[in-house]
Amino acid sequence: MEAVLQEKMEDPENGRALKRELESPGSSSERNVVESSSSGSATPTSEKRSSAERQGAKRQHTSLNPEEGISVGDATNTVFPSDVDENAVLEFENAEGERVKLEVIDSSSSASGSEDDEEENGKSGSSGGGKESVPADQEYENDSSDYESEGNESDISEFQFEESTSAEDELGFDLYDPDIELPPLGQIKVTKKTCSQVRKYLKSEGHVAFLDLFLPSGPTPEDIITLTRLLGFEPKRLNRIYASSSNPLHSAIFFLREAINRVLKSRTRLQDFYTIQNVCDALNKAENVLVLTGAGISTSLGIPDFRSSQGFYSKMKNLGLDDPQDVFSLELFRRDPSVFYSIAYMILPPEHSFTPLHGFIKLLQDKGKLLRNYTQNIDNLEANAGVTPEKLVQCHGSFATASCVTCKYKIPGETLYPNLRSKKIAYCPFCENERKNMQRKFEKLEDEGGFSSRYNDIESFGVMKPDITFFGENLPDRYHNTIKEDVRKCDLLICIGTSLKVAPVSEIVNRVPNEVPQILINRDPINHCEFDVELLGYCDQAITWLCGDKIEWEIKHKDFEQILHSGLELQVLDEEFGRYRITDANERVQLSLKKLEAAKAEAKLKEEESLLIPDDQIDIKAEVSEESEVVA
Repeated sequence: MEAVLQEKMEDPENGRALKRELESPGSSSERNVVESSSSGSATPTSEKRSSAERQGAKRQHTSLNPEEGISVGDATNTVFPSDVDENAVLEFENAEGERVKLEVIDSSSSASGSEDDEEENGKSGSSGGGKESVPADQEYENDSSDYESEGNESDISEFQFEESTSAEDELGFDLYDPDIELPPLGQIKVTKKTCSQVRKYLKSEGHVAFLDLFLPSGPTPEDIITLTRLLGFEPKRLNRIYASSSNPLHSAIFFLREAINRVLKSRTRLQDFYTIQNVCDALNKAENVLVLTGAGISTSLGIPDFRSSQGFYSKMKNLGLDDPQDVFSLELFRRDPSVFYSIAYMILPPEHSFTPLHGFIKLLQDKGKLLRNYTQNIDNLEANAGVTPEKLVQCHGSFATASCVTCKYKIPGETLYPNLRSKKIAYCPFCENERKNMQRKFEKLEDEGGFSSRYNDIESFGVMKPDITFFGENLPDRYHNTIKEDVRKCDLLICIGTSLKVAPVSEIVNRVPNEVPQILINRDPINHCEFDVELLGYCDQAITWLCGDKIEWEIKHKDFEQILHSGLELQVLDEEFGRYRITDANERVQLSLKKLEAAKAEAKLKEEESLLIPDDQIDIKAEVSEESEVVA
């Protein structure tokens, strides 16, 4: 892919160059580069290829031997290994003559991947062969990138689309039209819908045709960044890159490469699954439903989420930690367990309670449809609802049990609740005597001015810790023992109440076979994933409307009937892309009040601005005043 990007770096006067050297600091951004034929002569080429020519080029590339690598010759003989090799390495020369290698994947590297890929993705850790270390909450980010299963720091993050529904949000032209002439990239509106269309073209045509269509001759860094955004991603710290990089164009190319690789690894939406009826039919027919859940399914019980302005992390600022997530650091717990014990009461689950959404998971189990529920939550509310251990994988552990960090003595989690609520550290009874002896020796050593690393973790010796997965700990073995077979077996995936930002759970949606329908039930859309149907809104309301109103399933929960008759309504946001919103009467009233307040504030602002208009513009002043009255 990098070679194709270099091919686009051309001077329009001289035609397409097969390879363009990146400029060294201080040199001109425009260079006269021509494409060299195998004989070494300059060969001008057309500025744009037709769709048929792009397809022909793609077929030509696909038929070539991937082991031949990149050849600098006539365009028809150029080998693009990524069209045929799942993880090809492309090379190019920079201005200093150095060979630069970049890995490129192809769309054949699909969500489910090969058996070896699944083994690696499911069991490899953030570096090397260890298992992935994840934090101990329902769905917060670890130290890796937003949602990659590997722990490498990413240079891009997901682009934040404005939620919109108008027809203007589409591209407005057919990307597959052989005579298409794209407008300048800066004129294309970046929306979720245009992103889906651009991604679809990339996956169906390959990165060679994609770059040939979208990149203009002699693209600027801004062109590259815009195309990265059209794929749904945005460079991190963009301003810093422009300020510090001697060659922003080169940096921009790396961003686009990463975006293309991510898209090619991700799932593609099904074209014939986007209606509510599709959802109902799938639920009725499915026999192996895979359910992924996160913090959003428990917030109705008062359990806080982690990232919102009122969430758990916002309340951690007074602890003096560099990062609020450090409260779930195993290293910090070993040094000073009092930090965790001082805040654990805030995330303790209510006893014997569960939500209608948990009741829905139990209903799937009762109907023999639940393959497995993979939850990122640590509250263990699934057990309260009656979901059996066989059908449940608690990816980040839970409060269900607690263990001594020293001798591993295990107790029921509820035994620890009084200590957690009173912020008092609980100690293991079997380690008590040894702990006291160590404490005496440590104090004596301190009095004598001595030091020993043996006492580094004395504060946590014999301390009881809930069996939730902290940073620095492995995922439970059960996750790795079940996920490989489950992604192969499932015939419907439902993702509920999670932003899918914690690996490796976030990658499950990309490992399920592409033909399996995927449904999202969440307060907000997830822009880095391609779900077939999105039911946006509060989880309890959405699932109650779907079960009670559409498929006539009764969820066994005390609040089911009350929610069902709370004025639930479906709003079609974008039927073609399967996006809907479900609200109750109270939420709609609150939304109307907010709109009214916003309109009043805008009218007041216009009135105040009109008072500043000079007398010689009195007609304009009258117009503004009149407009304000209409708004009011």
